[in-house]
Amino acid sequence: MLKSMTAFARVEENHTLGQFVWEIRSINHRYLEMNFRLPEDARAAEFVLRKHLQDALSRGKIDCSLKLRTTSDTQVELTINEPLVDSLLKQVQQLRDKATVRAQDTLQVGAVNPMDILNWPGVTEQNTVDQNLLLDIVKSSFEKTVEALVENRQVEGARLRELIIKRLDELKHLIKDVRSRRPQVLQAVREKIISRIEEINIDIEMTRVEQELVIMAQKLDVEEELDRLDSHLDELNMVVNSEKPVGRRMDFLMQELNREANTLSSKSADIKTTQAAVDMKVCIEQMREQIQNIE
Repeated sequence: MLKSMTAFARVEENHTLGQFVWEIRSINHRYLEMNFRLPEDARAAEFVLRKHLQDALSRGKIDCSLKLRTTSDTQVELTINEPLVDSLLKQVQQLRDKATVRAQDTLQVGAVNPMDILNWPGVTEQNTVDQNLLLDIVKSSFEKTVEALVENRQVEGARLRELIIKRLDELKHLIKDVRSRRPQVLQAVREKIISRIEEINIDIEMTRVEQELVIMAQKLDVEEELDRLDSHLDELNMVVNSEKPVGRRMDFLMQELNREANTLSSKSADIKTTQAAVDMKVCIEQMREQIQNIE
């Protein structure tokens, strides 16, 4: 089954730790390129997330972002070490008493700034979120998002497959038409040459003329090119039904098809064959544009 490299998936889940929103965007790329935007608390899971993505996809530029909205129960809260604060205030009071006794000294103790107390080492402590639970949820929701992305790539790949098969049928029809007209083309070339000889009214040995016509027919023979075109189309028809990633192989086949179409055009001896070769190249280019998005 063909898979497109262009797709998008979004999964939103609510858990005890908050709301987890994953978004993954995928576009075409020669290789697999992954970019992650994660909250600081989830960065520890990035290696595992990358490994899972590598197992699921083979090509594409993948942008993954996680938005974590924690609930009020999991917001980081500060707790105060009250025994330490009481001890600090007691020391401050002792300093104030000494300042009162020794008023003549320069030591002056004013009102206590609460922020100075809070900034004292050990006065405040943070409640932390369970990291193991957080990372497990991140991995689980990411796997669901990747699964949704793969499904979307398959849906888009099915659409591309239909377009490619349509172009395949058009190419086969063009090749069949060119092949069926080959005897007529060669006959028309022969008649044209004989007619010109008769017009200039010269005495020429017909055996020699026939030999030259045979040589010309060999130069204009495109049966080999038509056979190779058929062969490439048969392989493309087989590849388009493959379950494996085939984007690179299909791109190579487009190059081969275009090469044969160019040769057919250069050997063309009539306007209809030339037009058919141009139509072939148009179909091939249309397929190539679609194949650029196939994994």
